[in-house]
Amino acid sequence: MEITEFFKQKPYKIGIALSGGGIKGLCHAGVLKALEEKGIKPDILSGVSAGAVVGALYSDGYSPDEIAFLFEDISFRQMTKIRIPDGGFLRIDAFQKFLSDKLKSKTFEELSIPLRVVATNLDKGRSEVFSSGELIDPVIASCSVPVLFTPKKINNAHYVDGGVLKNFPVSTIRDECERVIGINASPMVADDYKLSILSVAQRSYHFMFKANILYDKEMCDLLIEPMDMANYETFSVDKGREIFELGYQTAKSLLESKSDIKATKKSRKI
Repeated sequence: MEITEFFKQKPYKIGIALSGGGIKGLCHAGVLKALEEKGIKPDILSGVSAGAVVGALYSDGYSPDEIAFLFEDISFRQMTKIRIPDGGFLRIDAFQKFLSDKLKSKTFEELSIPLRVVATNLDKGRSEVFSSGELIDPVIASCSVPVLFTPKKINNAHYVDGGVLKNFPVSTIRDECERVIGINASPMVADDYKLSILSVAQRSYHFMFKANILYDKEMCDLLIEPMDMANYETFSVDKGREIFELGYQTAKSLLESKSDIKATKKSRKI
């Protein structure tokens, strides 16, 4: 690295990275609420899967409480339940319409906060970052869990859940931010499980997704990781309010314990 590059000012003061985690991603909204109360707001967001959904809504101007309310909407809960006996396939088209109707911004450029969305290019076998152009398709692609969802086609390529290769997108903004706060909704906990097809599939996905977050966790200046999140399943859509509150209380307690973390309108440092 050249010496001039070392001293070059980074374009963003505070970046926030939001992990995947299904409905557990609603803890992101709770954490964002606690951060706002501390005077901390991001200059850029990066999200994958559920984190991409929360990131898109927050960047679009929704408050954390409004995001929680949307997740509690009965139509949202119905379309995100696993249907029996359909083998576990979810209604991705209905979810896409729901989210598209809620988002005021139709492109990344219209968002009030810059956003990076991570999805996995299934054809090329690589992680890709979307930050410009049409918004809804990359967000849906980032949420498209293999097997449960049909891959999303964008520009003649098929995409699936960004968490397959990068479930914690800290690296996508690390070099451009002075400080990065990471919110991980998928802590690595080997809890009890049932020997059912769905339970084994979910557990396998969890281990695969969680294993690729270790490198990115080390990049965080502040890591917020509600460990009790392991008590909730990925599709426990009826537990949304509990998950939101857990994220809020975890972040609030952590921030109160760190008296040196603050943000002002002038410096916005943490």
